[in-house]
Amino acid sequence: MKKKPKKQLKFGLLGRDISYSFSEKYFAEKFEMGHYDNCEYANYDIKNIQKFPQIIQETKGLVGLNVTIPYKETIIPYLDKLSKTAKKIGAVNCVTVSKKKKLKGYNTDYYGFKKTITPLLKEHHKKALILGTGGASKAVAYALRKLKIEYDFVSRTPDEFQLGYAELNADIFDEYHIIINTTPVGTHPNIVACPDINYALFSKKHIAYDLVYNPEESTFLRKAKENGAKTKNGYEMLVFQAEKAWKIWNE
Repeated sequence: MKKKPKKQLKFGLLGRDISYSFSEKYFAEKFEMGHYDNCEYANYDIKNIQKFPQIIQETKGLVGLNVTIPYKETIIPYLDKLSKTAKKIGAVNCVTVSKKKKLKGYNTDYYGFKKTITPLLKEHHKKALILGTGGASKAVAYALRKLKIEYDFVSRTPDEFQLGYAELNADIFDEYHIIINTTPVGTHPNIVACPDINYALFSKKHIAYDLVYNPEESTFLRKAKENGAKTKNGYEMLVFQAEKAWKIWNE
């Protein structure tokens, strides 16, 4: 009796201008090494989120998606359900697609960030500055709350509850010893760019964490390191969030 072929399962990354992305290569290698012959991963590069329902309707066998910039927040109205954590965070980077095309959103970014910053923390790391206010920044903020670390957001257009880049002086750097870049500034191909801060204010007491992973050492990290800061890029965080997503898709 002939063995029934395994059903083809599709996964992918939803975002804009994502040809450089980590996910496609990572999962292609994972499927090859793990002999997941019936699994494939593709980029769904769309110019606006309104195209998202079309992908769901037209893609046969789609069971899971990662979500990246700029759709981590705008995807939410298109989903049928959110996990408790994703609801608290207000951003989604992982979606499951049921057989009936029901969509549930999760956030695995916070898990990846928390897992990778924890080993770097010392007793004096009590306050953090989060550069940027997008979907990734919300996941970072949630992780910091779990770690009982106070934080403030830094924005180019700050509201009354946020700091502006021009306010980041020596007094602020003396108080906040974790600086996290959650913006895409410095990502390939614009690798010379970096957040507009005074890098001479970094010291040995500081952690500089950049969610950017391409290049491996962003200008932000290089300049912070030159002034003694402990640095970390976003690659390991991505691996942890990807593995968490894989687990969710297979539950």
